[in-house]
Amino acid sequence: MGVIVQDEDRADALFHALADRTRRDIMRRVLAGEHSVSALAANYDMSFAAVQKHVAVLDRAGLITKRRHGREQLASGDVTAVRSVAALLTELEQIWRGRVARIDELIAADPPEQEPDQEE
Repeated sequence: MGVIVQDEDRADALFHALADRTRRDIMRRVLAGEHSVSALAANYDMSFAAVQKHVAVLDRAGLITKRRHGREQLASGDVTAVRSVAALLTELEQIWRGRVARIDELIAADPPEQEPDQEE
């Protein structure tokens, strides 16, 4: 059961990290190539510290990796982590498609005959 809880905690962290539009945009940028946090910050109308916090959330979720190069921190996207998000979404989609298929089966089945209401 511990593995399931860890998997769910990981899923929570991934989806929390991707729930914010700025973090999704940062992900797009760092998946395309490595960027310094200061270069990323130049793209947003917010403080460097705010962008740094967004990068930290992505890092804690395991969606990016950071490395030091001199005084700069360079961030790059982790494709394996993004694939794990895609796998989680595929799993949810399969559950949803199964339910839709079941609803279609129920609709297609002959409805039971009902007697019309009789007024007295």
